[in-house]
Amino acid sequence: MFSYVCKLLTFKIFRFNVKGNFPNIKKLVVLVFPHTSNWDFIIAVGVRTLLREEINFVIKKEYYNFLTTNFFNSLGGKPIDRSGKMNSVEVISEMFENNEVFRIAIAPEGTRKLVDHWKTGFYHIALKTNCKIVPVAFDWKKREVRIFKVFSATSSFDNDLKFLKSLFKGVEGKIPENSKL
Repeated sequence: MFSYVCKLLTFKIFRFNVKGNFPNIKKLVVLVFPHTSNWDFIIAVGVRTLLREEINFVIKKEYYNFLTTNFFNSLGGKPIDRSGKMNSVEVISEMFENNEVFRIAIAPEGTRKLVDHWKTGFYHIALKTNCKIVPVAFDWKKREVRIFKVFSATSSFDNDLKFLKSLFKGVEGKIPENSKL
């Protein structure tokens, strides 16, 4: 039910459109930028529902409790310990190994606030699991979710990051001042 409410909000209320095609690949890192508001989660669930694709996300284990566990699990959530004791790249890589279909959506900022640089876990996960990356832009100004062509990490981190960031030039998040590259 929640998924369909998100779909209604995304396409009827917020009037988003989807540009591009989601690849038919069982294991992917879905790089979503920008993430500036909790509304991005609603848009993500709405788009996932429209596309009828299984796309997972990680969420701090502290958000999991007897009231929320079934809700987050039904939406593809996976709890993760972000206290610093666990290596997130290793933990998420194991999730890829343990699931036949696993597509993890990751916001490279790691927060909804403005950041100076992207976190690089998405890139290291893609390399470690030998998975492709599909960049996805949430452009609130144009009211569009743009799905870019699949990208393969090359181990030339600086060049790859420069290319990936170039895809998102001009994209504005719900809170535009938090979506600067």
